Amino acid sequence: MSNDSWSPGGTSRFPQGSSTGPLRGQAAPRPGFTLWFTGLSGAGKTTIAELVGPELEERGLTVEYLDGDVVRTHLSKGLGFSKEDRDTNIARIGWVASRWTRHGAAVLVSAISPYEETRQKARGLVAEHGSFVEVFVAASVEECARRDVKGLYEKAFRGEIKEFTGVSDPYEEPSSPEILIDTEEHDPPESARIVIEKLAELGLVTEEVRA
Repeated sequence: MSNDSWSPGGTSRFPQGSSTGPLRGQAAPRPGFTLWFTGLSGAGKTTIAELVGPELEERGLTVEYLDGDVVRTHLSKGLGFSKEDRDTNIARIGWVASRWTRHGAAVLVSAISPYEETRQKARGLVAEHGSFVEVFVAASVEECARRDVKGLYEKAFRGEIKEFTGVSDPYEEPSSPEILIDTEEHDPPESARIVIEKLAELGLVTEEVRA
């Protein structure tokens, strides 16, 4: 989480239950939503999210980030890469995203999240409180390996890293994502623009920043 504003047991806003609402004379809170970037390691999930976030902030939204690598150093510290541990990691991310969505934030999740069933469960958690927009960031294994400055794909190809998504572990492509971005065809700024345009089409943001 690049923004450390969340802590267990505390939020920055008072939740409104079904029997409560905004105080008299106050506008209803802006509904939150979650953008869920999924794809192979190196596809460009975090890069695009970090470009989309400031665009949303310029439109007056409160933005929270849940990056898979960062979450594993805090919320999911100690989990491995078995299917069970991967599912637990995504379940935790989905739950936190749903809480932030409930309180009106634009939540940007960047996580490989390789299994369709687990992503759908995360969608269900978020959908109780706001929109869930799945962004499939697509790139071939070969292209992701070419971009990999850490050499992780090369180690996975040699069998030195086990349970590596796209090499020795499966990645299940989304069946019907709201947004599909081929990052071999679109550079990061173009990709971010595609996301903003879709959010505007869905009525979640204005397409242009209001003066």
